[in-house]
Amino acid sequence: MSPYVRPYRAADHEALADICVRTAHLGGDARPHYRDPSVLPVLFAHPYAAFEPELCFVLDDGGRAVGYVLGTADTDRFVGRFRAEWLPRHADRYPLPGGPAADSDDVMAGLLHDPERMRVPALKDYPAHLHIDLLPSFQRQGHGRRLMSAHLHALAARGAPRVHLGMVTANTPARAFYDCLGFHEIPVPDAGELTYLGRGTGEGL
Repeated sequence: MSPYVRPYRAADHEALADICVRTAHLGGDARPHYRDPSVLPVLFAHPYAAFEPELCFVLDDGGRAVGYVLGTADTDRFVGRFRAEWLPRHADRYPLPGGPAADSDDVMAGLLHDPERMRVPALKDYPAHLHIDLLPSFQRQGHGRRLMSAHLHALAARGAPRVHLGMVTANTPARAFYDCLGFHEIPVPDAGELTYLGRGTGEGL
């Protein structure tokens, strides 16, 4: 069976975590770089599937999810829910470091405890945001485009006119992928190692 795109199901929860961890280091496996990589899906996958499952789509290889796209139609509202509903469930497992971040785990814990960082004034005209990840063996085969198409159509149906994403600037293969899908760079002051990209949701791919 050829891989196909379908809506997310609750049974995909663990597969989402696996995909997230195995693609979180510049598109590759993040496990060698973290003491506890389980913080990654807590930040970048599971809250979206929990809050807006209708915007979550997976690539199914006939047995399990091997890729996903997920996000929110309203970043400001998502941040509020993250602070009120999501953080209290996970704060004790991933506490803030007592001093400056010593490693990648500390950095991610800091991000978890600061959801307001997602409220970036320069991105106010791009109220939705997304994350897309595919296991390496399913990349560069057109699956990412199909996932993105499903997500953009769902965002447009929700009334979100534009969407943004943040990517590590050093991940040049990812940038090439987004460029091919019509994303353009959005200038964001003090973006650090990140580049922000955006596009309209109603435009074709």
